Amino acid sequence: MKQNPADFEVLDKKELYAYQKGDIDTIFERMDNTPPDYHLLYQLPTGGGKTVIFSEIVRRYLQKHDKKVVVLTHRIELCRQTSKMLSGFGVKNKVINSKIKELPDQEDYSCFVAMVETLKNRLNDEILHIDNVGLVIIDEAHYNSFRKLLGSFKNSFILGVTATPLSSNIRLPMNENYDELIVGDTIASLIEKGFLAKAVTYTYDVGLTSLKVGINGDYTVKSSDELYSNMVMQEKLLHAYTEQALGKKTLIFNNGIHTSLYVYETFRNAGFDIRHLDNTSSAEERKDILKWFNETPDAILTSVGILTTGFDEPTVETIILNRATKSLTLYFQMIGRGSRKLENKDEFVVIDLGNNAARFGLWSDPVNWQHIFKAPEFYLENLRDDADIEMNFRYTMPEILRAKFSNTPDIDFDVEEEHKLAIKQNLRSKTVLDKSLEQHAAMCVDNTETLPEARNLSKELQEDIEYRIRKYSNCLSHCSKNYREWLVEDYKLKLLLLIGKKYREKIFREAE
Repeated sequence: MKQNPADFEVLDKKELYAYQKGDIDTIFERMDNTPPDYHLLYQLPTGGGKTVIFSEIVRRYLQKHDKKVVVLTHRIELCRQTSKMLSGFGVKNKVINSKIKELPDQEDYSCFVAMVETLKNRLNDEILHIDNVGLVIIDEAHYNSFRKLLGSFKNSFILGVTATPLSSNIRLPMNENYDELIVGDTIASLIEKGFLAKAVTYTYDVGLTSLKVGINGDYTVKSSDELYSNMVMQEKLLHAYTEQALGKKTLIFNNGIHTSLYVYETFRNAGFDIRHLDNTSSAEERKDILKWFNETPDAILTSVGILTTGFDEPTVETIILNRATKSLTLYFQMIGRGSRKLENKDEFVVIDLGNNAARFGLWSDPVNWQHIFKAPEFYLENLRDDADIEMNFRYTMPEILRAKFSNTPDIDFDVEEEHKLAIKQNLRSKTVLDKSLEQHAAMCVDNTETLPEARNLSKELQEDIEYRIRKYSNCLSHCSKNYREWLVEDYKLKLLLLIGKKYREKIFREAE
């Protein structure tokens, strides 16, 4: 049923951007000059307007062809959002959800929106059939669940749409299902043009060698919970938030429910307004919490998994990655939740507590999507591993903290060079830590007026201390994780004692 042009009057009120129009024209050029069963993949960053683009594609396609369109999504929220967007473009559409058992009225519609699992079940049961489908659009195409349906549309043009053309399953690469990839505008370009907010990223040194990788290629929930639930990591998270995001609307991503609940308790005990969401939360509870999150300026929401897609809250000011991931798609999805631009929001903060930026690069860095599409195994095999990231991490004191040590001209300390010097002079390795302690103690004493102030200031050196101990441990032949953790605690205790000693000496000098 070819749709009447009069049905599209709504579109005249909706203006497409130049880059969107250009990509749409390119896609139609492929449709017009390739076989009817061609499989085309289209990449555009989160926030670039993928749903707007394929809604306009549906509108134009139905004007030109006497065929039907099926749009597939993987979540019910995306199903509703897509249907609403299509209606906004004047495209009359029907949602095929779990309540739809058959389609006696299918001739009244030219466009159908369906969840992949629901449609697969209906087609497999042979209780539902959609005739004359010329175009199938697959949203979030990197999910492999859509492969199950491709055989049902052998004579249709397939258009996959994704922000990250890298399969969620490395054993099922996307280049096996798509003939070609079209790459849209870049994140950097969309920021420059004013369509996306700029991400300001703060990274914190995190030891990830205790994490285990599961069969899906990403870190296991169990090993992540063990690492991120411990007191040191909880303190690091709270410190990072207060240092970079205090008072800003913040969304925290975790790998496990156990971790997220610990985060909830840690922030609540610190006096912050925080809520927790995971996939066990009821629909009503989720609705209430998201309403609270929208209406509360300094809200903090800690979550697991469910807010990476199908969730749009432009007022988010800070994204905290309180987890590590080996999934490039997940990395972009999480950060993308903060990228929506508002009149009074040109930037947003990203706090990385999983060495993710070191693994994948910054969110707005250039990505060779064509290379990843053609050779995904090569890309994944050449990602930096955790040991390499940790070995080459260099701590830089944040400017806000550096200002608190303004009376100290030089705060740098090269552990590796000091260790080489100690070995050359036949000194014990521990002399490196003794020198480091002397410097840290002097920094605290020289920049405060009282002993309590100096001891409080020493607590803000946690990141620097952990970094120096990490470097020191790397210089030793064998150093277990437990021994390294003991060294950190022992260092902090000795630092407090040394600060006390230096303050007594300072008082004696002033009294003379």
